Amino acid sequence: MSNDLPLPTADDIAAAGRRIADMAIRTPLLENPRVNDRLGGRLLLKAEPLQRTGSFKFRGAYNFISQLTPAQRRAGVVAWSSGNHAQGVAEAARLLQTAATIVMPIDAPAVKVANTRASGAQVITYDRIKDDREAIARELADREGRTPIPPYDHPWIIAGQGTIGPEVLDQARTMGAVLDAVIAPCSGGGLSTGIATAVKALSPITQCFAAEPAGFDDLARSLAAGTIQRNAHLTGSFCDALLAPCPGTYTFALARRHLDGSLVATDEEVGAAMELAFREFKIVAEPGGAVALACMLNGRLPIKGRTICVVCSGGNVDGVLFASVLSADRRAAV
Repeated sequence: MSNDLPLPTADDIAAAGRRIADMAIRTPLLENPRVNDRLGGRLLLKAEPLQRTGSFKFRGAYNFISQLTPAQRRAGVVAWSSGNHAQGVAEAARLLQTAATIVMPIDAPAVKVANTRASGAQVITYDRIKDDREAIARELADREGRTPIPPYDHPWIIAGQGTIGPEVLDQARTMGAVLDAVIAPCSGGGLSTGIATAVKALSPITQCFAAEPAGFDDLARSLAAGTIQRNAHLTGSFCDALLAPCPGTYTFALARRHLDGSLVATDEEVGAAMELAFREFKIVAEPGGAVALACMLNGRLPIKGRTICVVCSGGNVDGVLFASVLSADRRAAV
């Protein structure tokens, strides 16, 4: 492990839920009868674009910073992120009155950079191909005495993201549904493994899957190989939020223990899922946020006669890109 903290448990996720309850939004679980009729099953969509900062990342960031000592908060935090973790850390730091510096790729979507700065964080840019973002951030942390906040591979982050698991089970129960499966987008794996850790403890019959972009399916390949595998490239998909080079040490250990697999969707399929999310659920989904929906819509996991929850993890997409997706001839089959 990267430090001495143990793997997070369902109890840790329950504690994180209590810790973030007054700040994080309990986002809705949406259902569309017309979509269900066409699919032949129940599709429940967890709408994390409606979360603070437009993605699930606020959950883990707030859970992390809220556990720092007063001295650590005074010293400030530093994080590295393509955008959603950046915004989550920046906003959590603002709420907890902590200074934040974020290392972001130079090609990060403008909306994510602008929102990060709007929460008061300082932004330092780097080149995805030439630079090591984590090394830049950790050198800054060492030099200025700040606490580094990893984007996914830390028990406090994973526990915060995992709070979605108990929420969707409770919301589904209120809707008279028992979940056969939950699918969540995956980059480094904090979201999918956090959810799976909670769901498997509370509803062992529910399957849990990660969802990755084609060409960046490092978790799927890692699970198949039994060892951590790296992606061959760091760019090449418009799912900019899901381009981590490999699973983390914590997240891979949790994935092997709790995930039933990792599914893969192409950029074209993701674009069609974004269009359907907007048309049928009235949700603006960024590419990385729609990959789990894309996997389900394209039969990577059968839904006929079943109830499946798909996590739409974020909605921070540039307007020009989103408009191009909606105008393209890529309408989903349902």
